[in-house]
Amino acid sequence: MKKEYTITVYTENQVGLLTRLAILFSRRKINIDSLNTSPSEVPGIHRFTIVINESEDTVRKLARQMEKQVEVLRAFYNAGDEIVWQELALYKVPTDEIAEKVQVERLLREFGARAVVIRKDYTVFETTGHREETDRLIRVLEPYGLIEFVRSARVAIIKASKGFHEQLTDFQQVNSRQSTVDSQ
Repeated sequence: MKKEYTITVYTENQVGLLTRLAILFSRRKINIDSLNTSPSEVPGIHRFTIVINESEDTVRKLARQMEKQVEVLRAFYNAGDEIVWQELALYKVPTDEIAEKVQVERLLREFGARAVVIRKDYTVFETTGHREETDRLIRVLEPYGLIEFVRSARVAIIKASKGFHEQLTDFQQVNSRQSTVDSQ
């Protein structure tokens, strides 16, 4: 049964890696719903956060295939209840419409939004949350002339993880001990 999974991939930052990872999805005819890349908590290591809707078996196999890439250090996959996640959304609306017909302060409080740009011709609001929350604000703003909307990709933290930095340190210690044993 298909459900939403978030795949977290820790990698070296190498040219062409995104293309090779995308090919893995393309070959399996898997659509990527959201993709975010950023530096991680470990210097020199980057983090890909990828959201897909697939069966757990397919996601498990995909994670193993990703780990076969030389630059990929580790790939984790998690269901929605195993992570803490957010998306950022920006909404552009005509300033005169929103100022005349809506109590802006009440709207901002209700949706946890804030104005980031206020100009004579338009105002840009920003909010973070889950997709359903940011979609709700779209529906509220549409009658007032929503000019533009954009949402970021998901950013997520695994609830049960000690953090990749600690896992990497543990891995290096185990390899160091193994190298010492092998050399004796």
